[in-house]
Amino acid sequence: MTHDKAIVTCALTGVLTNPKQHPVPVTPEELARAARQARDAGASVVHVHFRRQEPGMGFLPSWEPEVAVAVREAIRAECPDLIFNMTTGVVGEDISGPVACMRAIKPEIAACNAGSLNYLKAKSDGTWAWPPMVFDNPVEKVKAFLDVMAECGTVPEFECFDLGIVRSVGLYVDVGLATHPHYNFVTGVASGMPTDPDLLPFLLKYIKPGSRWEVTAIGREEIWAIHRRAAELGGDLRTGLEDTFYLPDGSRADSNGRLIEALVASAREVGREIASPAEARQRMHLAA
Repeated sequence: MTHDKAIVTCALTGVLTNPKQHPVPVTPEELARAARQARDAGASVVHVHFRRQEPGMGFLPSWEPEVAVAVREAIRAECPDLIFNMTTGVVGEDISGPVACMRAIKPEIAACNAGSLNYLKAKSDGTWAWPPMVFDNPVEKVKAFLDVMAECGTVPEFECFDLGIVRSVGLYVDVGLATHPHYNFVTGVASGMPTDPDLLPFLLKYIKPGSRWEVTAIGREEIWAIHRRAAELGGDLRTGLEDTFYLPDGSRADSNGRLIEALVASAREVGREIASPAEARQRMHLAA
């Protein structure tokens, strides 16, 4: 077990989660309020997806730079010390949307999906939950994102859905595409890595020495065991309404703040304290 302070990220809202069914923030003002709740509960980083702002369209993603700027400005006004982490995930070759948003707001961190995955889920009746799809992230697409991140002064966070993708990040370092990688182990996607605490020590054998790492755990109350194990092993921590709607006791969370409170409590139970935004910036070598 490590006693280094943990950096906590709150994933405020997801890609397609319907705000009419779940308490996800959509507007810049709602995202700013959610960021404040997360900050007050212990988060230093907010991971942000942008949503369409037209009435009734908030369940769809937006890649309008004007929306990205409005969200960033609202969060900055509410919580000037928070670290902004922007999504970039898109299917297909066209990355012009996330690139335009990145250039418009120059986030401190941006997610970089580090490899391709058959993105699958089956229903209990033996049919697909959605049509089988490939979340395509070939090397040329990853490099294009990394080039823009370098241009914007943005630190990449490598999202890894399976062990092969974890190992690919090491190869990116070997060929000079990346240095000092930050790994995000994404668990809980049905066709990716399971949300299994026993998996983490195995994954850590395959990251570059001295690298930062964290876990994104997607699911219900079963995710909390892997959060605790990540805290024990010295990882940084993430949760939020993008990843789960469930607290450790199985009850539904009504806000991002409640989820961050539970994550912080779990970390402290195993002896980890929580980094402030200033401490997180120093650890991640970000400008104050």
